[in-house]
Amino acid sequence: MKIDRRKEIVTAATKSFSLFGYKATTMDQVARLANVGKGTIYTFFKNKEELFNEIMTSVISDMEHVANESIDPNKSFQENVHQALYNMLEFRREHQLTVKLVQEEKEIGTPIVQETIKKVEESIIAFLEKKIVRAIERGEIKRVDPKITAFILLKLYISLIVDWEKKHEPLSKEKIANLFNTYIFKGLSA
Repeated sequence: MKIDRRKEIVTAATKSFSLFGYKATTMDQVARLANVGKGTIYTFFKNKEELFNEIMTSVISDMEHVANESIDPNKSFQENVHQALYNMLEFRREHQLTVKLVQEEKEIGTPIVQETIKKVEESIIAFLEKKIVRAIERGEIKRVDPKITAFILLKLYISLIVDWEKKHEPLSKEKIANLFNTYIFKGLSA
């Protein structure tokens, strides 16, 4: 059986970034976890940033896959947006690496981590924007600015899932859907 060193390095780096964050992860740690020499890492990746970016590109792709799997063509725009957002944010919250990165961004403010969190958010907004454009074309919602609407939907969702829980009892998925319907979609309905 052929050993895939590149894959082992990516797996080890993901583990290290998940445990220690970006700033505290070293290429020496990754090499030890992957059971390779540090030089082997550099045959695949120029530096820690390139390795990190590859991992995060994969995480964003996985999150987008989760969102796309949430879409049911037989359901309304509102139901699909709720399901996709809920699943993406649950993925982000349950994925150990993204949890550690959000923590590092708040506590340390590492620039590459801030940039990465921004990319994740932009990815979610782009996904929502496409769904909003289709919903406008189908006459499911009023003509709105898709990008601003996507941003508002994401920020409201984060507030209801993450920020609310900091001081209150967590809201159920159904309660969040009802709040979205009340505050957002009744105003957007065509």
